[in-house]
Amino acid sequence: MREGRSEALTPRAITAYLDRYIVGQRDAKRAVAIALRNRIRRLELPEDVAREIAPKNILMVGPTGVGKTEIARRLSQLVSAPFIKVEATKYTEVGYVGRDVESMIRDLVERSVQMVKQRKIEEVREEAASRAREKILDALIPPVRVQEKVSDFMHLFTGQQTAKEERLPAEEEEKAEKQRLSTRERLARMLDEGRLEAREVEIEVSESPQFGIPIMGGPGMEEMGINLGEMLSGMIPKKKKRRSVTIAAAREILEAEEAEKLVDHEAAAQEGLAKAQEEGIVFIDELDKVASAGSGHSGPDVSREGVQRDLLSIVEGCTVNTRYGPARTDHILFIAAGAFHKLKPSDLVPELQGRFPLRVELGPLGEEDLARILVEPEHSLVDQYKALLSTEDVALTFSEEAIKVIASLAAKMNRETEDIGARRLHTMMENLLEEIQFDAPELSGQGVEIDEGLVRERLEKLVADTDVRKYLL
Repeated sequence: MREGRSEALTPRAITAYLDRYIVGQRDAKRAVAIALRNRIRRLELPEDVAREIAPKNILMVGPTGVGKTEIARRLSQLVSAPFIKVEATKYTEVGYVGRDVESMIRDLVERSVQMVKQRKIEEVREEAASRAREKILDALIPPVRVQEKVSDFMHLFTGQQTAKEERLPAEEEEKAEKQRLSTRERLARMLDEGRLEAREVEIEVSESPQFGIPIMGGPGMEEMGINLGEMLSGMIPKKKKRRSVTIAAAREILEAEEAEKLVDHEAAAQEGLAKAQEEGIVFIDELDKVASAGSGHSGPDVSREGVQRDLLSIVEGCTVNTRYGPARTDHILFIAAGAFHKLKPSDLVPELQGRFPLRVELGPLGEEDLARILVEPEHSLVDQYKALLSTEDVALTFSEEAIKVIASLAAKMNRETEDIGARRLHTMMENLLEEIQFDAPELSGQGVEIDEGLVRERLEKLVADTDVRKYLL
């Protein structure tokens, strides 16, 4: 597995993948690619050496809308390592109402365990499908049951034998069994050919009792609530319930149930815990929002600094109690990001600054960058609108000059109002194509070209009207 990952996740391959979706920001892509590659390199080292190599955490600094969050989002799709993205603003200092920073590690471990379970379920998918098939056939052609003859109703009150077993003669029983097997084989062929998918069948499924027990308290108490529910569900046996569903639905239900039985959940939990500790990646967005401008402020700033100090212990390396056992954070990679347009990274507490040794600046997007973002990335904004309107049989096309003008007007609005980067393009495109999207059903079968003249007609007034711009992104 590691050899495959070593071949696939080279720094050059990682940056090439990010280039498919994100324009520019070469330094940030390279820093992230090297950090990910070093994770793989460390796993190849002897344990005593690997234990000493700490991850080089990254701080990405740049205005909003330039690609910080998009880099994180695309990374989560690329790496098979446990990955979570969190917002620094949703955490509070211990003692305040809200989530404590340790919950991000519990979330990471939970994600890791689910990843491992999902992989193990895929590994047993074939066996689970075979078992589900047999259960469906049993439901369609049940085994020959011993017939029972109930005696007189009054025997229920006499204490005498109330039912007597009556077996068929051996020859008839053998004949009935052969007929059943023949019918079963015929149904099995039809089932494999997909000819019975819409047919209804009655199956028996397990129902786990659900316990919602909210527990209020200090850090980690929500985990106790989860464990209490699991403990109680383990004490009370699962109920069996009969459901009448189509064979297509029955196959899905039974395959999931059989796969769950085949997976060793305890082993998966321990593997997921180890994977989170060794390969986990946490992306902390909006870090600048918990920075403090100075000691002259009071109130919320106290809590902000408290969040930083709580975060410091996590990034430095500590043990966090999770429902699967204690998790060490020493080798988890932290990537933080923030605009820092009002504050500076130096406004963070010095100890936290030192825990993010790699600092990468993402530059603002210019006119040329915005034009490239419109058309170059895979599933670009222009491609998205073309695809949406193609469902109405409307062929939408953009001239090169139209793309340049859209980018130019977006860049102008970013300069003269708040700079929100590439997000400005969403507003421009919606305003440009509003009428076409509304009339699309009536334009079915036609081609619509967006040229420079149409762009200027629709958008120049919007850009020039300062009163309207106050209420638009």
